[in-house]
Amino acid sequence: MAKGKVKIVEVGLRDGLQNESTVLSTHQRFELLEKLIAAGTKTFEVGAFVSPKWVPQMAVSKELTDLVLKKYPDQKKFHSSVLVPNEVGLKGAMETGIKEIAIFASSSETFSQKNINCSIEESFQRFEPIMKIAKKNKIKVRGYLSVCFGCPFEGDVPEKKVVELAKRLYKMGCYEISIGDTIGVATVNQVDSLFKKLKKVIPITKLAGHFHDTRGQALANILEAYKVGVRVFDSSIGGLGGCPYAKGATGNVATEDVVYMFNGMDVNTGLDIDKLCAINRWLEPQMNHALSSRVGKVGVLKV
Repeated sequence: MAKGKVKIVEVGLRDGLQNESTVLSTHQRFELLEKLIAAGTKTFEVGAFVSPKWVPQMAVSKELTDLVLKKYPDQKKFHSSVLVPNEVGLKGAMETGIKEIAIFASSSETFSQKNINCSIEESFQRFEPIMKIAKKNKIKVRGYLSVCFGCPFEGDVPEKKVVELAKRLYKMGCYEISIGDTIGVATVNQVDSLFKKLKKVIPITKLAGHFHDTRGQALANILEAYKVGVRVFDSSIGGLGGCPYAKGATGNVATEDVVYMFNGMDVNTGLDIDKLCAINRWLEPQMNHALSSRVGKVGVLKV
């Protein structure tokens, strides 16, 4: 019997694909999702209701979400969500009947301006009508907080600021706040320190870790967050993705690598590592480049 349990939020279809140069068709994305579900995935991002002018990779999000909800209508069993930046995005998402959305805030002013073209305060003003409409329509809202451990433009980000913004998202009504190492600069000491401060003002069950593996520290950081009490982690199949503002960014931590680590700790993820590795082999030629997952390349030891 497993000693513990964690929830893995699969972000490959949204956060993973949005920064890839290869554009997968709606059919390819749906096939990827079906393979992920067959591997045990129950919580996943489908896409983002953003302007295709700014994020062309997400142009098929409505079509894909419609397909997903038609095939997997039980949103209590399969927790599908989409990112929405504003009321326009929310209204588009609501047309699909989806019951969970995500909003996105930054921990640094410059990153906020570069990424969503507004200040941190303006982003929170945009959230207010979104939260109101979501509450009225019984739509769950997850909050993302980016560059929590370092900004590519401002450098160090004060812990106090991260805690304050995360607390604000929680008080607004976000059921979960994903703390992001968007450019992959975090170290275990930072992770330990920040999450210990966060859990003093937000229940640890409402916090998630979102680590990018730019400097090869993601698994160590996830393990440290787990030791502090975090039990929800975002990951991307194959390590898809990256950040356009982080030089050399290799993307999100790979789902296969995270599951392999937790399997070795006897912690249940609900995911089948062999099936995830098979997905990696299927996906890599379609992306036209090698995927960064270590476990996905070699699989698990078979004797």
